[in-house]
Amino acid sequence: MLKIGDFSSLAQISVKTLRFYDEMGLLCPSHVNAASGYRYYSVDLLPRLHRILALKDLGFSLDQIAKVLNGNVTGDQLRGMLILREAEQRERVAEEQFRLARLQARLSLIEKENTMSNDVVIKEVPPQWIASIREVIPSYPAIGRLYGAVREGLGPNMPAGLSVAIWHDPEYKEKDVDAEAGFYLKQPVAAEGSVKVHELPSATVASIIHKGSYNRLSEAYDSLLRWIGSNGYRVAAPIRELYLQMSLPVRLDDESNVTEIQVPVAKQ
Repeated sequence: MLKIGDFSSLAQISVKTLRFYDEMGLLCPSHVNAASGYRYYSVDLLPRLHRILALKDLGFSLDQIAKVLNGNVTGDQLRGMLILREAEQRERVAEEQFRLARLQARLSLIEKENTMSNDVVIKEVPPQWIASIREVIPSYPAIGRLYGAVREGLGPNMPAGLSVAIWHDPEYKEKDVDAEAGFYLKQPVAAEGSVKVHELPSATVASIIHKGSYNRLSEAYDSLLRWIGSNGYRVAAPIRELYLQMSLPVRLDDESNVTEIQVPVAKQ
């Protein structure tokens, strides 16, 4: 057995924390010298300590940790709890990263308010075949998972066409976004499952090319808003995003991405 200081050094946890865990009944010493009061720890306590620290890092309170460790919880059940909590933590991290990226994009817009160039063009887009899935998704970045479902539904008919997103909501949504994800086709093909092959109508669109990360797409949308509002147009149909260039795996912060945003418009 090891003295508390030696156990502390090797387990990389402070003596103060070990004493606190002892007081809480979470991790009691293997032996306490009756005369000196010195605490001694066995290496057999390491598995329990690892569980305490893992649960703590995943957000469990000490009371919750005590219930888990002292209850009749199997190793598989504990592993399942940890996996679930890990998924929740990852989702929170992703949400915070998205908020931070949105804040950085807003600050960039403020800095460029008087210097942004006007790269918006008006053009006619002919009818276009598309294979797609339309669903209500939790948030805009969540559209990525739909493309795999489209590929699966097309199977051997999967084209090498352009990937496209169509946003059907008439307003910006914080959640429950009505989204369509798909691939442009040269001609209609057979599809299975929830994949729908249909033809997008021709449209007059205000178009802008955004060279940079998806986190900064708001810069291009800002230019479109200014142009449409200043030239007497209104939005006439769902907005389309065409992903002209993207690297795999897809990352929101990849500055090599090239995206065309097409807003179908009509004169006021």
